[in-house]
Parts: sequence; structure tokens; C-alpha cells
Amino acid sequence: MKCPFCGFIEDKVVDSRESREGDSIRRRRECLRCERRFTSYERIDEIPYMVIKKDGRREPFDRNKVMAGLLRACEKRPVPSSKLDSIVNSIEKYVQESPERERPTSKVGEMIMRRLKELDKVAYVRFASVYLEFEDVSEFMNELKHLVRQRNSAAARKA
Repeated sequence: MKCPFCGFIEDKVVDSRESREGDSIRRRRECLRCERRFTSYERIDEIPYMVIKKDGRREPFDRNKVMAGLLRACEKRPVPSSKLDSIVNSIEKYVQESPERERPTSKVGEMIMRRLKELDKVAYVRFASVYLEFEDVSEFMNELKHLVRQRNSAAARKA
């Protein structure tokens, strides 16, 4: 396994654990050159799960793409990585539970936005601005106004 810090390809496994769901193995590794530790995951390689894009194309589901989108949306936000991992796990589970082994990206995007909206409003707006393909500032402002109205009505109910 290539060290993400120095690029050396030799390491030793320090700890191995099965995930809670039993579908992967988490391994803590230590680089034999720089002695820094990193984590790798092993999963069973099987028939890929597919997502159907907005334009009708099908492509394999990639949990790393989902995580990358979440990390961009949550950049410099106080969102714990464990919460992001939980979102990615639930999305992956949703795709895997499809009897046809495929799901539309529109449903995946809606699930991500719903979870982000509960977690962090700024991250939600960032993700939504890309996912919903806002054409101009007015569309962006309409979504922000909608969030403010929701927050104000929730505050009024508590009072």
C-alpha cells in the first residue's frame, strides 16, 4: 500500500478490524520509511452498483466521489468527518439495496441535501448550488430565503 504522506510502498499492518456491518475490513498501517500511520479499507469486489445520471448515462457508483463532494461542501465548516462518513455509508447502502443494482443520481443528491440541511446549513447551500445547478444569483438567493423562512418558523414554534 502506497503511503499517502511520502509515497513509499512498504508498510506494516498495525491493527485490523471488521466494520460494524461486516462488509469491509479497516486496517491501520504504518509506513516503514516515515513511520506515519494511515487507514485503508478492504471491500469485496463484486458486480458494480450503478447510478443513472441526469442525462441518462449510467456509471459505477463511487463512494469516493460522494465523499469528495461532501468534503468540498463542508470545507472550513465545523462538521465532523464521522458525520460525513455516516452520510456516505447511508448513500452507499441505499444504492446497494436496489434490486436492479442501480439508482438515479437525483435521489442520491436529494438524500445528501436532506442530510446536509440537518447537519450544516452553509454546507447544504454549497452542495445545493452545485447540485441544483443554480443559473444565477437570484436562484441562489431564493434558496437562502427559503432556509431563513424555515429557520424563523421553527424558532416561532419553539417560542
